[in-house]
Amino acid sequence: MPHKMTITGSATGPLREYDRYVAFDMREKGSPAAPKGLKKSTFISYTVFVAKKAFNKTGLTKKSIMHEKFLIQGEPTLDIPIDECPGEIGIICFQITVLPNKNDKEANESKDKKEAQQEVAATKQEEKQEPVAKEAKTVQPEVNATPVQEKKAAQPKQQQPIQPKGTKDVVSFDDIIVPEAFLKTRPNPVKTEEVIEFVKRTGHLDKPLTIEKESKVLKGGYRRYIVAKTMKMDNVPVVYNDQK
Repeated sequence: MPHKMTITGSATGPLREYDRYVAFDMREKGSPAAPKGLKKSTFISYTVFVAKKAFNKTGLTKKSIMHEKFLIQGEPTLDIPIDECPGEIGIICFQITVLPNKNDKEANESKDKKEAQQEVAATKQEEKQEPVAKEAKTVQPEVNATPVQEKKAAQPKQQQPIQPKGTKDVVSFDDIIVPEAFLKTRPNPVKTEEVIEFVKRTGHLDKPLTIEKESKVLKGGYRRYIVAKTMKMDNVPVVYNDQK
C-alpha cells in the first residue's frame, strides 16, 4: 500500500497544464541531520500532480500559485514520465488546501488580543462600580460585608475558552488517531476553506470532532481535523461517539 504524504510550501516553478491534470514543482526542507557517512539533505524537491477539477475548486491561478502557501496530501508515484516529473519525488495529490496568509493571521491575532483587552477593561470597570451600588442600598455596609465576601468580589471572573455548541470535552490534537479509511478520502477544498475562515474569525472550530472516548480514534469530522492541523491548534473540541 502506498505511503501517504503531507507537505506544505509554495510552487517553485510555473503551473504546467496537461489533458486532465495540472502539475507544479515545490520543495520542502530536508532532514537537519543525516546518519554518519551520508550527505546532509538541505531540501527535497517534489512535482505535484492535481486533477484539473480539484485544482479549479481551490481558486488558484497560474499567477497566484507562485505566491500562495498550501498544504498537499497525497501519495508518491513512479508512473509519471520523467520529462513530466523533474522533482525528486512525484506526488499524486488527493487534497490541496490553501493556507491563510501570515499577514492576515497576524492581523486577526492582533484584533483578538485587542478585543480581549477591552473585555478585561470592561470587567474591571464593572467591579469598581459594583461596591458603590451596594453601599447606596445598604445602611451599614461595613457591618454586613465580611472580609471573605470582599475578597470574592475583588477577584476577576475567569473566562472559559469558547467552544462550539455540543462540545463534551477538549483533548490534545496529537492524541487523536486517524483511521486509514479517512486518509483515503478527499474533503471538499471549498468547504475546508470555509471552515478555515470560520476559525480565523472566531478562534475555534464550528463543530466538535467525534472520537472514541478510550482509544481517541477519529469517528467523524475529518475535514475539521485537517483544518485544526492546518491552523496548528494544540487542543480540539470533541464529542464521544456514544454521547451523540
